[in-house]
Amino acid sequence: MKALLAKLITSNAGYSALALRFPIGIIFMAHGAQKLFGWFGGYGLEGTGGWMESIGLAPGFIMALLAGSAEFFGGLFILLGLLTRPASIAISFTMVVAIFSVHFSNGLFMSNNGYEFGLALLAASVSLALSGSGKLALDNVLIKKLA
Repeated sequence: MKALLAKLITSNAGYSALALRFPIGIIFMAHGAQKLFGWFGGYGLEGTGGWMESIGLAPGFIMALLAGSAEFFGGLFILLGLLTRPASIAISFTMVVAIFSVHFSNGLFMSNNGYEFGLALLAASVSLALSGSGKLALDNVLIKKLA
């Protein structure tokens, strides 16, 4: 199990991943906080769940909890560089669902509620899933403890 965890969190990405981790972590934490807690103009679990139910993502409350948790906690983990790959994979899956269930039919551009922002977030998340956390990350502390 230690070997699997070490392989999952080891990264040779250098500092470049840090340039993605900070903004992506903050953006996802904010979006998750909207869904979970109603912060930053969000609707909280009840409101978000009702909306998700209305677009066919049922049960809405559970879907809001899953999406909000993936975004908030995944964003926090990415920001800290903690279990970056698993967090990025969870967020990537969440973005694929968001793109195809909400934004794809509106075309590319954000001005039409399109998928361009979701696609950019998906690309950054996939990049972090492939590269890992890089330098200045809690994953590096975990690796030293596993050795």
